Amino acid sequence: MEKIQNTYKILANEKLSPYYWRLVFDAPDLAREVQPGQFVHIRTDEQGLQPFFRRPFSVYRAQQYVEIFYDVVGQGTRLLSLKKKGDTLDVLGPLGVPFKMPPEATKQVIMIAGGIGIAPMLILSDVLKNKKYELVLLFGGRDRGYVYPMQEFKDNGVKVHIATDDGSAGVKGRVSVLFDTIEKNPSRTFIYTCGPNPMMKAVQAFAGEHHLSGQAACEEIMACALGACLGCSIETKSGFKTVCYDGPVFGLDEIII
Repeated sequence: MEKIQNTYKILANEKLSPYYWRLVFDAPDLAREVQPGQFVHIRTDEQGLQPFFRRPFSVYRAQQYVEIFYDVVGQGTRLLSLKKKGDTLDVLGPLGVPFKMPPEATKQVIMIAGGIGIAPMLILSDVLKNKKYELVLLFGGRDRGYVYPMQEFKDNGVKVHIATDDGSAGVKGRVSVLFDTIEKNPSRTFIYTCGPNPMMKAVQAFAGEHHLSGQAACEEIMACALGACLGCSIETKSGFKTVCYDGPVFGLDEIII
């Protein structure tokens, strides 16, 4: 798979909710290469060295254009939020190990996401929507301000279930309160998950209890994004591995949370 470093023109950079932004850039060459679960590495300040390192972003959608989904949590994403239509981005990608497709016998595909962990799920649903699966999204957020507008998932035929800590959107509680929507049949159900570690630990425990297979896209701070600096290493059953190079996608039962 070819890695591309190029400068692309921004087509849109819009705030979708009180916390979440979507940035769209014109990158047909990158869109042809990227697969669900992969990420891009973006230089957020092209005029200086603050911040020095690029920032990683899961690819949210890749059709003619490439889209990323982010929240403003530090200097890098603050600078990104200031970019306007017509500005350019220095982008490296696609990077990382993508999601594998579900096993042949799968009937129900469950996507479980918390907060910004929803980012790789839309591109995944784009790929799976015409393959006769029952697609289900279980999403958890702190409150309604952290709930992304779900229409694009619904347009892909995804059944969306939402939980918020305070009950201001969907049902009250953590995303685990939605687990009863999952068919507990190891031969029919496959899980994809991305989000905070406590959430993924709960998903891992549920899957283990019911012998369900799946994959997890892990989130870590990355500096090099090429597996050289080892700063994003996590513990797995086969030793420490880098999220940027060995992942970000791992077997759900492989990671140690």
